Amino acid sequence: MTITTKDLQQLFAGIAEDIAAERDHLCELDGAIGDGDHGLAMDGGCQAAAKAVGALDVETAPTLLFNVAAKAFLNAVGASSGPLYATAFMRAAAAAKDRQTLTDDDFVRVFAAMATGIQERGKAEAGEKTMVDAWKPAADAALDAWGTGKPLPECLVMAVHAARVGCDATKDMTAAKGRASRLGDRAIGHIDPGAASAVIIIAAIAKFARRHDG
Repeated sequence: MTITTKDLQQLFAGIAEDIAAERDHLCELDGAIGDGDHGLAMDGGCQAAAKAVGALDVETAPTLLFNVAAKAFLNAVGASSGPLYATAFMRAAAAAKDRQTLTDDDFVRVFAAMATGIQERGKAEAGEKTMVDAWKPAADAALDAWGTGKPLPECLVMAVHAARVGCDATKDMTAAKGRASRLGDRAIGHIDPGAASAVIIIAAIAKFARRHDG
């Protein structure tokens, strides 16, 4: 399938809608091991990105759209998730370079580039109780499935499953990064809010691919 700028505008709107619906839950998760504002930060960032890309002309190239999303998210979010998702969108922009529309193959590469950007900017590895515990397995699952010839919607369904497994696993981890790292063993028993919001975003991307394919 061909993914246009108009499609990507709808994708960002869908992500913002789904994050907004879970804002209070994300704040509740963050309240257990952090400042309690992760839901507010993610909601603000996603709304800002969706509004900024939604204002673009439909002839805008995907690269510019992702860069606009990056700037809007970073301007809206001062917390650590701001630079992480801004980097994710900038890596997506680089992966979409010189394209006026995206193929399924392009989209898989964009998705994987986002995960890599988050991991490299955060200097985090899986197992450290961060959003990387959701993003890295999701990207790996999508790339593996794509490599075996599965269609894009199915690749992203597998990504969601891997992200959820990774997110659930953070409950049994101590934190190596951020405010939660100060808690030591007291962080055990709590899901990482960044991983939880990552699952919401990845699920929104999968939902977009499924609807677009249909």
